[in-house]
Amino acid sequence: MLPYGRQNIDPTDVEAVVEALGSDWLTTGPRVTAFEADLERAAGAPCVAVTNGTTALHTAYAAAGVTTGDEVITTPMTFVATASSAALLGATVVFADVEEDTANLDPAAAEALVTSRTRVVAAVDYAGVPADYDRLRKVTESAEAYLLADAAHAIGSTYRGRPVGSIADLTTFSFFPTKNLTTGEGGAVASIRPELLERARTFKGVGMVKTPERMRRTDEGRWFYEVPEFGLNYRLPDVLCALGSSQLRRLAAFKARRQYLTARYDELLAGVPGLRLPAGRDDVDPMRHLYPVRIQDGRRREVYDRMHAAGIGVQVNYIPVYWHPVFEDLGYRRGMCPVAEAFYAEELSLPLFVDLSDDDQDRVVEVLRRILES
Repeated sequence: MLPYGRQNIDPTDVEAVVEALGSDWLTTGPRVTAFEADLERAAGAPCVAVTNGTTALHTAYAAAGVTTGDEVITTPMTFVATASSAALLGATVVFADVEEDTANLDPAAAEALVTSRTRVVAAVDYAGVPADYDRLRKVTESAEAYLLADAAHAIGSTYRGRPVGSIADLTTFSFFPTKNLTTGEGGAVASIRPELLERARTFKGVGMVKTPERMRRTDEGRWFYEVPEFGLNYRLPDVLCALGSSQLRRLAAFKARRQYLTARYDELLAGVPGLRLPAGRDDVDPMRHLYPVRIQDGRRREVYDRMHAAGIGVQVNYIPVYWHPVFEDLGYRRGMCPVAEAFYAEELSLPLFVDLSDDDQDRVVEVLRRILES
């Protein structure tokens, strides 16, 4: 089965991991610091490494002070964690509809839902295409709220010449194997605001602090630490950070290959009946994580089944978050975001990963054309 996404691991990655395994530090060591510095160069802002993309979101919301009584506005066209991690902190999640062409959070829809309780507006860079952050920034400034970028799909992308990670108050990344680079499992929080980054670092370290200026008591020995606020152990170990640093050295090559494959899909699939290709924008330079086409005329399920039967592992990204029973049981109902639901009804992600060969891509195109033209 040809997967829709897959990691690229080469001998330098293996060597980096083996070297870490042979060191004195398997976790909380120098490779964590090195990886965070490497990430900062890619993201354009200081970073804190965490265990995965979901815990990155949980950490970012905690850093923003999200709690019971707050509202978090976000998109339903994302993985459930963008919303559930805010709900776990007690927030009410408010779903705003998406732009019809990009499936990114619609700034006008978000603005219409702002209240005095709005704490965070969380956008998602769907498929690697950055959201419209200039317009979203105006929304959050008027609401006195934080802007969060869920950039799980988008490390390596830029918005108006600026790297994703340097735009929102808080940005989260995922390094799951299908993403643009991998640490196996892993994630990170970036922030352009030092106080938020420090809160994120403390939260992911079980809330422990040792610096005197943050401690209530300073007359104990050097072993002493305090926990002024609750946190969780979301530390990413040195072994996985070693893999991440190695992967980051090839980020530009990964982006070039993904852009080549994207352009090739655009050319080979142009004009196919019943098929709508993904939209682009002039103000962004995306590193595409997904190649999301839209299957028209109500044929998405048929195409999905026939592609899988042909050994091609297409995927659907994503089920509208409020359709999940956990949100239905809280009173959310279908029909809330009609543009997102229309997008979901047609979306199909074609295989896209660095190791996808031209021949395999040709096979994807051939099978898809044959199905749609039949």
